[in-house]
Order: sequence, then C-alpha cells, then structure tokens
Amino acid sequence: MPEGKRLPVMEEFYSIQGEGFNTGQAAYFIRIGGCDVGCNWCDIKESWNAQTCSLTETDEIIRRASECPAKAVVITGGEPLNYNLCYLCTGLHARDIRIFIETSGSQPSSGVFDWICLSPKKSSPPLSEIFHQADELKVIVSDDTDFTWAEENAEKVNPGCRLFLQPEWSRRNKILPGIIAYIMVHPEWKISLQSHKYMRIP
Repeated sequence: MPEGKRLPVMEEFYSIQGEGFNTGQAAYFIRIGGCDVGCNWCDIKESWNAQTCSLTETDEIIRRASECPAKAVVITGGEPLNYNLCYLCTGLHARDIRIFIETSGSQPSSGVFDWICLSPKKSSPPLSEIFHQADELKVIVSDDTDFTWAEENAEKVNPGCRLFLQPEWSRRNKILPGIIAYIMVHPEWKISLQSHKYMRIP
C-alpha cells in the first residue's frame, strides 16, 4: 500500500463532471477513502473512514478506467493525496488517459496530473507547494466569511489559475445570491454549481 499498488476505494463510476472548469465532460471517477479534513458540510462523509473502503488492486482500477470511452479520470475522495498515487498515475498515463485530481492540498502531492483542482479548507489549509501547481481554485462558500478565505487563497495561486466560487449544497438557495453579487464586483471569479446533483447523476 505505501507503493500505491493497492488503494482504499470507496467507489468507482463513469459519469459526467459536474463541478468547476471541466463541467460537462465525461470521465471515470475514482473515489478514494480516507480524509484528514472532515468538513462538517461534506456530503460524502462515508468516504472519511478508509477502513470501511475496499482495498483494491491498483492494476484493476487502471484496467476498468481504460475500458471507458472517455480517456479521462477524476481522482477524488476523501482526500486522495493521503496515498501514494504515482503507480496509479503512471498506469493511467501509459494508456493515454488524462488525470484530473480534486484535493484540499492538505497533503504532499504524489503522482503526475493533467489538471489539479485545489479546494482549500479552513480546518486544514493547503501546503504551500500545491498553490503553484493548481490549475483551478474552487472555494466552497457556506457563509460570507468564505469570500475572505477565497481571496486569501487566490493571492497564492499562479496568475493563470481559474477561480471558482461554489455554494455549499445544503445552503445553496440562501448563499447563491451573495455569490452572484460578489462575482459581479469581482469578475475574475466564476460560479461553479454542482450540476450533477441537478441532473441527478453520480
């Protein structure tokens, strides 16, 4: 497991990316169990405990991903960077599969990714190394203090990093007007919606 040849997988599925810059694209999703952040509003709390997830041969994960029509994989969690992802990434890239990762940045990076979506959390802020690697900064907004948190993180990423504000799902109707108003004044940001939930797909 330290070499990444087995990973605690909560679920794997083929679907449509519903959030952020790559919304609308088909991809094979690999949700790895285990999380050191534990946001109180997380809607996948089942992913927190790696002990409840199946320890899966990474070669099998790669094989299943390679059978999908879309040669794209989204690695998510939990916090996937709790594990060594070098073996997984090498195997996927050998099959010409693009790799997208969703991470809080709380752990050192391992593996080579084609797209890094950094979603920073206040309870366990990102390590400094991840900011210059991020292609996309996606900040979850649950109250007005999160706008300040978003700007603090935006100051640390590269100029070309895409900036997104996403309403916390359970408070979306209340918080969305504030996000819209904020972006009207700060147009460098865009809105990310969890469109897969509106479409009722995984």
